[in-house]
Amino acid sequence: MTTRAGFVALIGEPNAGKSTLTNRMVGAKVSIVTHKVQTTRARIRGVAIEGDSQIVFVDTPGLFQPKRRLDRAMVAAAWGGAADADVIVLMVEAHRGMTEGVKRILDGLDEIGKGRKIALAINKIDRVQSEGLLALTKELNERFDFVETFMISAEKGHGVETLRAWLADELPEGPWLYPEDQIADLPLRMIAAEITREKLTLRLHQELPYQMTVETEAWEERKDGSARIDQMIYVMRDGHKGIVLGKKGETIKAVSQAARAELEEFLGRKIHLFLQVKVRPNWLEEKERYSEMGLDFKDGNT
Repeated sequence: MTTRAGFVALIGEPNAGKSTLTNRMVGAKVSIVTHKVQTTRARIRGVAIEGDSQIVFVDTPGLFQPKRRLDRAMVAAAWGGAADADVIVLMVEAHRGMTEGVKRILDGLDEIGKGRKIALAINKIDRVQSEGLLALTKELNERFDFVETFMISAEKGHGVETLRAWLADELPEGPWLYPEDQIADLPLRMIAAEITREKLTLRLHQELPYQMTVETEAWEERKDGSARIDQMIYVMRDGHKGIVLGKKGETIKAVSQAARAELEEFLGRKIHLFLQVKVRPNWLEEKERYSEMGLDFKDGNT
């Protein structure tokens, strides 16, 4: 039996559907999905099996114009994930089309794309008429020489199996990179922190989610098979701490319940989750915070 294995980088603008596609390909929730942009901070890898192929998805942060150190580190992580991959898939939102952001990404692909397998996936096709899809496909393929173009809806699953089968055939021959039952190479501590951060992001609004991070500080396995997880939520101002806690602690209680329920479903056992909030005005400039997120602090330098 000939096995194949390799890395597939999903790149695109924020909110293009990269995390949703990763989760659907893998068949489990390994990447944070919210209605907010720029929610994926680390290069989360989800592992999918298709026939005799093992596809390792590198779910990169969305590519956008960076303004702060964290932004710059996220963009560097995205391009780093693309440069290391065997196959690159550019995801473009059908209803948004050829935006300035997509043009910048295409310029970046011109620089790294020589000799690489780069496919185009037009996502959210249910939002556009067929004539518009054909026009967008033509425009994008005239701008860049994609090896294949796929029409998909990551949310609804349309076209996803066709894309996954094609990716499986395009990967290099070789032994699988991960055990068969492993679906992500992120440490469970980081996945747990991402789940809590997602619940906070969904619950809160405006700028606060980007000025907040969650770290798993302790993970204690108990004799009864359950686990105690202690997490710290870092915010930048006292006012932010009040928002996260909510009136009489209602917000953090609701976040804790939602995160615990998802962790129990994900891990298949009882979880005791304890959340604390700490004000740390300069966390965006602290090297340790970037390490926790799987980002390179140096990449945030101007």
